[in-house]
Amino acid sequence: PSRAGRVITQLVNDFSGIVQADGYAGYADLCKENHIQRIGCWDHARRKFIEASKAAAPNSKNKHKGCVCKADVAIGKIRKLYAIERKIADLSHEEKYQARQTLSKPVLDDLKQWLITNQPKVLKGSLTGKAITYTLNQWDALMGYCDHGHVHISNVLAENAIRPFAVGRKAWLFADTTRGANATCYSLIETAKANNLEPYAYILYLLNHINL
Repeated sequence: PSRAGRVITQLVNDFSGIVQADGYAGYADLCKENHIQRIGCWDHARRKFIEASKAAAPNSKNKHKGCVCKADVAIGKIRKLYAIERKIADLSHEEKYQARQTLSKPVLDDLKQWLITNQPKVLKGSLTGKAITYTLNQWDALMGYCDHGHVHISNVLAENAIRPFAVGRKAWLFADTTRGANATCYSLIETAKANNLEPYAYILYLLNHINL
């Protein structure tokens, strides 16, 4: 029905484990009530700096002088975290945990210190200022992936899974209701995919065997 915190809490009910998401406040009640660890998403934090970098893109004259804005510096530091993740992608969960403790945490410590130092040097209302504030406000959650070896640096896999629906719902009729035709179809398709079934064959089987 909505993205309100109470709806999220009702949906997952007595779930226990880890919630990985962006900085949306709606997840706060769930994590507090169920004593769930919340882990942040570095894709969301990085995206804000990318938007700031694009807005502050130097003109061609400054580019030749090697002009680099603060957002670009932050992106460069965050890029190191992703480089580590690519390097350790095939390791076991325990090995990933150890690698993150050894390799990622120093990079994160350096990034945090840079953010704290540069926060007073940018306008609060600027895109770079907002990106820095967001990242610092979410810092504990963004650091959380280092405490585990089985979680990802971002929730991009979940985002990719819902992207087709998120993009299409603006154009499809009845997609704005939980009882709509598209909501029902997507539930069936995603259920098939989640269970490693071919969606077309799954739906065909259901239609052939459903008790009309």
